[in-house]
Amino acid sequence: MKEEDILNSLGYIMASTYRLSVIQYIGNGVKIPSDIAKKIGVRTNHISNVLADLKNNGYVICLNENAHKGRLYKNTEISLEILKYLKQMD
Repeated sequence: MKEEDILNSLGYIMASTYRLSVIQYIGNGVKIPSDIAKKIGVRTNHISNVLADLKNNGYVICLNENAHKGRLYKNTEISLEILKYLKQMD
């Protein structure tokens, strides 16, 4: 993946502390919205909106779309690249 693509995506993610917090908390794992909401300290419906935005833009995927509760989300490759890039910046 090109550094230019990573930087463009990084700008989008960093423009919202919620987007950044969500991809950081998911990391290499799989998380459900209620766990993310508890960790970040906001309501689950707000996290669901953030996850929908991230999903629509290709940063997370839902592993069980048809579930009404307990939807599982994981980061896509671009989100994992963003997280690696952020670690290098520390």
